[in-house]
Amino acid sequence: MSQQVWAAQALESFDAVVQATEGFRSRAGQRLMAEQVARTFSSATLGKVDEESGEAAPTRSIAVIQAGTGVGKSLAYCAPAIALALSRGTRVLISTATVALQEQLVNKDLPALAALMPQPFKFALAKGRGRYVCKLKLDRLAGTGEAEEEADDDLFAEEEAAARAKRPRHETEARMLFYSTMAQTLSKGAWDGDRDSLDTPPEPEVWSPVAAEGASCTGKHCPAFSQCTYYDKRKELVGAQVIVANHDLLLSSLGARVLPELDNCLLVLDEAHHLPSTALDQFACSMDLSRITWIERLASRGLRIGALLEVEEIADIPKHSAQLRQTLQDLARIVMDVYGAQLKSQPSAWGPARVRVPRGELPEQLIAPLGLLAASAEGFLDALRAISKALRAEMRDKPDEAKRLSTLYAQIGMLAPRLEELHATAQLLLQDAPEGADHTFVPAAKWFTLEVDGDFIVVKAHASPILPGTTLRNHLWSAVRGAVLTSATLTSCGHFDFFLREAGLHGDEAATTLEVPSPFNYAAQGTLIAAETRADPKNAAQFTTEMVDALLHDIARVEYGALVLFTSREQMRQAVDALPTAMRSVVLVQNALPRTQLLKRHRERVENGEPSVIFGMQSFGEGLDLPGRLCESVFITKLPFAPPDDPVGEARAEWLRAVGRDPFSELVVPATAIRLAQWVGRAIRTEEDMAHVYCYDKRLTRTSYGQRLLKGLPPFALEQRAPL
Repeated sequence: MSQQVWAAQALESFDAVVQATEGFRSRAGQRLMAEQVARTFSSATLGKVDEESGEAAPTRSIAVIQAGTGVGKSLAYCAPAIALALSRGTRVLISTATVALQEQLVNKDLPALAALMPQPFKFALAKGRGRYVCKLKLDRLAGTGEAEEEADDDLFAEEEAAARAKRPRHETEARMLFYSTMAQTLSKGAWDGDRDSLDTPPEPEVWSPVAAEGASCTGKHCPAFSQCTYYDKRKELVGAQVIVANHDLLLSSLGARVLPELDNCLLVLDEAHHLPSTALDQFACSMDLSRITWIERLASRGLRIGALLEVEEIADIPKHSAQLRQTLQDLARIVMDVYGAQLKSQPSAWGPARVRVPRGELPEQLIAPLGLLAASAEGFLDALRAISKALRAEMRDKPDEAKRLSTLYAQIGMLAPRLEELHATAQLLLQDAPEGADHTFVPAAKWFTLEVDGDFIVVKAHASPILPGTTLRNHLWSAVRGAVLTSATLTSCGHFDFFLREAGLHGDEAATTLEVPSPFNYAAQGTLIAAETRADPKNAAQFTTEMVDALLHDIARVEYGALVLFTSREQMRQAVDALPTAMRSVVLVQNALPRTQLLKRHRERVENGEPSVIFGMQSFGEGLDLPGRLCESVFITKLPFAPPDDPVGEARAEWLRAVGRDPFSELVVPATAIRLAQWVGRAIRTEEDMAHVYCYDKRLTRTSYGQRLLKGLPPFALEQRAPL
């Protein structure tokens, strides 16, 4: 079948769904997006291509589509993509950034679409292992609330063990009850083993001991394999034509065969503006230089298990283990000799003290120990791989001993990832410009942190790539044939260039762009009030005092729902402290309640005709859908520039300046434009909404970069207000 026929059939499916949807109105922008999706996915070459035998090189096809609020982008990509996948005998992989959108797709959008499309299809949700319970771990914990094991079989990190020792008895008893209740509901089939489906998802420190993890999992050799939630969910993925994942899972499982092969599926990246930051998080690494007793435990386990299996490679484990412990101690001492004064002089109110290595050029005295560390870690890892290989072979040959062997495998697997992280961090820290390298060499960001944990001082080393585009180009786009990237905010200051660079698609001949405007009449539906202050926003103390006064004056007039977005915890704290008594009952503050409870209370108040104002920060600035009276006003306290002390951002700005480029214009302003557009986007959610957006930062209208930011916002009616 030709590309044109595939595309035409996909559009016919889209049109049929639209016409069959009750009360659905035709949207020109939505169909325009569907056309681009159909065109993109029909032209991509999927599957293996043997160029040596004369087959043409595969055609890559990637569309970057900004679809404004109200376009209905989920249907615009789902209907044609699924129709094409069914025609071409392939699958659709949809990746999102937030759990909220994953759940919307799986619980609402895809079931509705499946009921309307002529061809049946199955869909499934893909999550990382850590979202599911490990039955083997749960069974062992259910009786005591802690690990019921021999001393040398402790599957907890030492910091977690120390926390257990300090835990009050009533809390331990509560955990015992929690784990036993969880085990009972799982065995009765009243719970499916998914953390997110629990009535109250547990805190990370409670969930972590029972979470499934790849490093300690023996798969089909595990005695609980037939009852394993994670593998049951994996089976659902095998039979599904549509899989909904997230960006973290997509990037962390590259090459691992957890998701469909990227050269033989249709990939949709929704909320694609998050992809670059997810990539940086995914490929960053760190190592603890202070808490190192786990190395001795890992060595002891490796020697004991390796000896049982007669693995020759264990002979050097004592040497590698001793070398690692000594080298980490040496590194911690050198870091404190070089950077201790800087680290100790920083206030500890907002997390660890931090010092970045300028230009990524490590002090000479750190180079040799890091090289020794990398070599020792590599030798140790080789021995562990030999033990794991022998264990898997033993499991195949002795299925009756699966439980004992699985426990041995888990003992090594629980600690091996720490060793892998040591190795990766040391390698990235050692990355340096080769001799004769020109300005095109991009250094990694490197930094050290210091924090106090009780009486213990913890020193850590960190490293990260600084260009997400390079990372994505090498690891993701080299494997992808057909993809659609979409979001309401992919342009910055009116252009796609910034996102294309960040996402690794700038200059890629396979990539095309399309901007689909929102159907909303922003000029009639919304007003942007630029409420100026006398104080310069750069003068934080004076500005915050004046801004809070203006904010309190404005929110006193809120009749229904409103959202106030802050750029720092301190700023929000001052605003909360300044609230008059009468207004305190109106305001809901982020983190004072769990997010779902807070939003529920907000909705109830508004539905009862009462005013309700949410105070929130960055996480409330996007993905929040509060239509109509739920959010008639959005208050932006200050332009949402990224924190100035982000070590990756600092390192990148330093590199840009070194090569003669302006980081403020090229990096800071475009990133702020996308964030600001997301914040402003909370105001108008439907074609009937009427809303006001207040911004108290006079730089929005008084500076040249502010004018650039304005170009990236919806065309609200602009109203300027002098200081009160």
